[in-house]
Amino acid sequence: MNTVSKVPLRHLKMSKTRLVMLIAVVVVILVLGWLWLSGKKKPAAAPTNTVTVDTATATRANTPVYIEGLGTVQAFYTVTVTARIDGQLQKVGFTEGQTVQKGAFLAQIDPRPNQAALELAIATKAKDEAQLANAQLDLDRYVILAPQKLASTQTLDTQHALVDQLKAQIKGDQASIDNARTQLDYTTITSPIQGRTGIRLVDPGNIVHATDTTGIVVVTQMQPISVIFTLPEDAFLAVNSAMAAGPISITALARDEKTELDHGIVELIDNQIDQTTGTIRLKATFPNARNTLWPGEFVNARVLEKTEHNALIIPSAALQRGPNGTFAYVVKPDSTVEMRPLTVGEESDTSTVVESGLQEGERVVTSNQYQLQPGTQVKASSSSPVKTPPAVVTKSTK
Repeated sequence: MNTVSKVPLRHLKMSKTRLVMLIAVVVVILVLGWLWLSGKKKPAAAPTNTVTVDTATATRANTPVYIEGLGTVQAFYTVTVTARIDGQLQKVGFTEGQTVQKGAFLAQIDPRPNQAALELAIATKAKDEAQLANAQLDLDRYVILAPQKLASTQTLDTQHALVDQLKAQIKGDQASIDNARTQLDYTTITSPIQGRTGIRLVDPGNIVHATDTTGIVVVTQMQPISVIFTLPEDAFLAVNSAMAAGPISITALARDEKTELDHGIVELIDNQIDQTTGTIRLKATFPNARNTLWPGEFVNARVLEKTEHNALIIPSAALQRGPNGTFAYVVKPDSTVEMRPLTVGEESDTSTVVESGLQEGERVVTSNQYQLQPGTQVKASSSSPVKTPPAVVTKSTK
């Protein structure tokens, strides 16, 4: 009985294993069938490589090219007003910070000693003139008496000498009068230039001297005003050529490099290059009608080197640099991009002049270039391309 009972049990185990395998095969077939049916009903979307970018259109415009340098505002004229004679300062005729005209009254030194000296010189001349008149009368008499032997030749010659001596003395008296009058004029101090007064350096009541170096007040001419600025020596030929063609304009900018303070003309290039710094100094004059420039102020000087007429320009953001040089991604009609080598000219933070490699009207990519490669599909972020305005191209030299 034991032998007969073992046979059905082995067959039973084998039937269970086959059943499990059969069920597994059926499940796999059902899953594959479901996936096939699902894929047929909802086909999967094809992956896309489209990149959203900003674009700009290459345009032509007359583009000014500037050279920039750092400068310091300097007064056109600066005068330290000092006393030219010794005396007590009686009063001042200006308010600190006041704008005065040339010849305006500034200060008064006690004039009484100089007035007395002038009157003394006038009196001395009057006395000598009276003596000259009397001597001339005596000479006339001797001239009449000499032919009659009533006056000796020696007497006549002596009288001639006396008259000449008195004439010379009167000329000396006149010189003394002129000197005394000049000294009297020095007691009234006037402004030698038109300008702005600074802080008063001496108060009324003090004794001032001609040898004082501090002065009474400093007058500074503000209109016009000068700016002394430096450029690298490499810019010498360009600026010198521009000045030879005519006056070149310059703009003074605030330290933010955006606010325009005034516009002027470059007057001269210094007569030597500073070999220690490799720079040249230039001087420009500004009208400064609104007093936006102040002596001692630091400014950015922007010199107009030249104007590129009908130049092809693109935003500087479109430029890329690689092992083979400068290039830009250009959008083709089918909305794909190609990598286009470019030859560029003057460039700034905003705009760049393209000399070759691009045609007017072609669009260049200005953003997301790191996601691009030749043939990449792109989509402009706006419906119309951004056109580059005729921007100032600045060649920074700071």
